[in-house]
Amino acid sequence: MTTSFARAEVTIDLDAIRHNLALLAAHAASTGAATMAIVKADAYGHGAVPVARAAVEAGAHWLGTCSAGEALALRRAGITVPLFSWLDTADADFESAVAEGVDLGVSSLAELERVAPLGARVHLKIDTGLSRNGCPPAEWPDLVRAAAASKAEVVAIWSHFACADEPGHPSIELQAKRFQVAYDIALEAGLNPLRHIANSAALLTRPDLHFDIVRPGIAMYGLNPVTQQEDLRPAMTFRSSVVSLKRVAAGESVSYGHTWTASQDTNLALVPAGYADGVPRLLSGRMDVWLDGKRRPVVGRVCMDQLMVDCGNDTPAVGSEVLLFGTGEKGEPTAREWADTLGTIDYEIVTSMYRPRVTRRYLGVR
Repeated sequence: MTTSFARAEVTIDLDAIRHNLALLAAHAASTGAATMAIVKADAYGHGAVPVARAAVEAGAHWLGTCSAGEALALRRAGITVPLFSWLDTADADFESAVAEGVDLGVSSLAELERVAPLGARVHLKIDTGLSRNGCPPAEWPDLVRAAAASKAEVVAIWSHFACADEPGHPSIELQAKRFQVAYDIALEAGLNPLRHIANSAALLTRPDLHFDIVRPGIAMYGLNPVTQQEDLRPAMTFRSSVVSLKRVAAGESVSYGHTWTASQDTNLALVPAGYADGVPRLLSGRMDVWLDGKRRPVVGRVCMDQLMVDCGNDTPAVGSEVLLFGTGEKGEPTAREWADTLGTIDYEIVTSMYRPRVTRRYLGVR
């Protein structure tokens, strides 16, 4: 198959996003919970605005972002569903966020003091054991009392699991108990907030912890954080093409450092994608690509702009498609395979694919 794109391309299947979100929303609906689709970090590298629209079309009631700036970009793109943002610097444009109807996360009295005079809708965050942002339990009673007496509208209390992707981990029950205590304290302060704590993993494995809103993130993109089988469809495919083919004699070495030497005469396909395009250099000599109907090894070191594929005696045509990772349906590598090889998580792989030289194309646009 020949291709028409330059260098490298990431394809995002919005129908896969819709399918995944609908499946996750059905899990939530079974317990009466609403669904907040998490589209922070440019929708995990998939493109915030088109993914947000697809998620809403598929049944998302809310959208979650990290920063107020991310939320405002969605609002200004014409997205009208409730938006939630939870991590900003002190000089963020809170006034615009409140004016545009963005709910804000609050983890301390100092954060409350910044946004309460604006009449902000806030979600108070209790630290139940992740020890990132979130109000320490000792300070929680003061925070909820201050919020109840302020001009802010307290919409919800919330928290985040540390180990929900390890079902049965003892921290899950501990965090759930701490969350219940925090909720009881909020009620005693005169608040009547919604509750949300379930990420993708907890959504799939702990329906008892769905509460009022669930927050699917990675699962919406078709990457399953738990071993429990679900019909999730990876939305991202990363591809390039062959730009040249070279015959290399046995004994010749390839790429920087000469880390690989041909054991026999072979054909090398040159692919114009490297670590500047999202192919980790640490995958050098440890990855395959899908080319002309089969897996083929990348040999030598991955370079900034290119990599080399050992094709043996096969002669793929210039312009032939090279799948770097995809859904795995053909047998091609996946983002999860890259992550496992590198000792990381597939979140890191897909979020790193937003790069200036990589073309982004969408399927399933409506």
